[in-house]
Amino acid sequence: MKNYPANILGCLAILLVCPAVSFCQGLRIPVTEKARMHHEVADQKYLSPPTGNIKTSPAHNVTGSGFFTRQANVDANGNNILGDAANEPSIAVDPTNPDHIVIGWRQFDNVNSNFRQAGYGYSSDGGQNWTFPGVLQPTVFRSDPVLDFDAAGNFYYNSLTTVTGDYTCNVFKSINGGAAWDAGTDAHGGDKQWMAIDRTQGPGSGNIYSAWNSAYSSCSPGFFTRSANAGTSYEDCVEVDGNPYWGTMTVGPAGELYVSGSGSSDGVTVAKSTGAQIPGSAITWNFATYVNLDGYVTGNSPINPLGILGQVSIGVDHSNGPGRGNVYVLASVARMSVSDPADVMYAKSTDGGATFGPPKRINTDISIDNYQWFGTMSVAPNGRIDVIWLDTRDFPGSYLSSLYYCYSDDQGETWSINKKLSDSFDPSVGYPQQDKMGDYFDMVSDNEGAHLAWANTLNGEEDVYYTHIIPTIVGIDPSPEHHDFLSLTASPNPFRNRTAISYHIPGDCMVKVSICNLFGKEIRTLVEKVQPAGTYALEFSGGLLPAGFYICRLKAGAQTETARLVKLK
Repeated sequence: MKNYPANILGCLAILLVCPAVSFCQGLRIPVTEKARMHHEVADQKYLSPPTGNIKTSPAHNVTGSGFFTRQANVDANGNNILGDAANEPSIAVDPTNPDHIVIGWRQFDNVNSNFRQAGYGYSSDGGQNWTFPGVLQPTVFRSDPVLDFDAAGNFYYNSLTTVTGDYTCNVFKSINGGAAWDAGTDAHGGDKQWMAIDRTQGPGSGNIYSAWNSAYSSCSPGFFTRSANAGTSYEDCVEVDGNPYWGTMTVGPAGELYVSGSGSSDGVTVAKSTGAQIPGSAITWNFATYVNLDGYVTGNSPINPLGILGQVSIGVDHSNGPGRGNVYVLASVARMSVSDPADVMYAKSTDGGATFGPPKRINTDISIDNYQWFGTMSVAPNGRIDVIWLDTRDFPGSYLSSLYYCYSDDQGETWSINKKLSDSFDPSVGYPQQDKMGDYFDMVSDNEGAHLAWANTLNGEEDVYYTHIIPTIVGIDPSPEHHDFLSLTASPNPFRNRTAISYHIPGDCMVKVSICNLFGKEIRTLVEKVQPAGTYALEFSGGLLPAGFYICRLKAGAQTETARLVKLK
């Protein structure tokens, strides 16, 4: 039998004897006990990769309408490496050049041991191709990878280690797109740490903040630290009001800091500090707010037995629009008002986090038996809110999960359709002597789209993937009624030099026809003017474009239609 901690054995025992799923999913755990669950333990020795020639298989790469997915933990030839595992990814994207992306993950060199290291991969072409050099420190136990970036495009990798039961974190820095990293700086730390970097132009610009689970801290009773010198050193630890854990952090447009997580009661806690941005200041907290999500983050779910349903996500609107300063909180929670094991729930604050509105369910699946887990949110600079999660709705009664996505461009008042972006997979396949796919995914949004780091088992083992999502394409309702309303076609398609684009608009409106790359970035505008209702045709000459995939986007008033174009050599 695996060497589970005693508290986990107790939960598993209850699950084994529980006769009904509805009772199991409602199982409640005392807050103090819950906070001490699912911590990192170096309980198995390092095992090198299987001897002999390293076996590979084709990587699982997909290109769809408005998104593409690429495996990140691949060999030098872009193939999947058999016999290893990777999970719990975190992502950073260079704001000065979004072609430069880094993903960090828990790397298991051999699935016969749960010994993990700080794995990472980087891309210099917008996520189309990935380089996996190995790990930051070979044969050194490291876990809970958390990545972030500063305004200049430098990358930071916060990594947990434990020796003789003591938890500490080091933050490594890369100034060349993730190709090389420094030796790391002691950042105190503890289990389930998270990190946020101030990218504003205020007094805290470049500040690095980190908070973690107070139950496992290297500097108890403190569980928060700050670097006011771009990571050269980290200050003594302090406590966070409300004791949030299993959550993320963010910095608002005025440099204000928010720390989210499960709190001292059911629901979520958000702590705010407006003074932490001032270098040399004592760190104090304005308040800690309870957020009602009609549920609680739990760690006793059978879909991810030794992990949690996902972390609490927090984001702030940095736009110059009507939502500037809004604070958004989202998490996959076991519901309290209904007997649902996991829904993606969301709440909004319009007063800087002092109060939050009523909870909203993001997933449109109304079943109370399916799991919507690993809910993850990020907010784009223009205020768009992106949300992804894993969903079992396609195979009710099982744990087979698919990636789903939706977005809001009106401060969370309305949401696009729930869009499936992957095939279904069994999350229990390929456990590396540890029964979970990690505890979280991670996402970064820019105005063009969402950059997602996630894990799945579509290769028959746990692997890490990058998915780029173009919201205005993926979020379109593909119903027949929509296509009758607005239409767009291209012929021939695929094409070599020219293709004829035809479109129909049902009423007088402002029309824009443009060609975009797969990241949603507009590269050519073909039409931009008011047109009366009717059918139109134009010729697109793409002879100077490189071969590959492109998106033709038709925007007519408030409606959008797209078509994928394939340019041949």
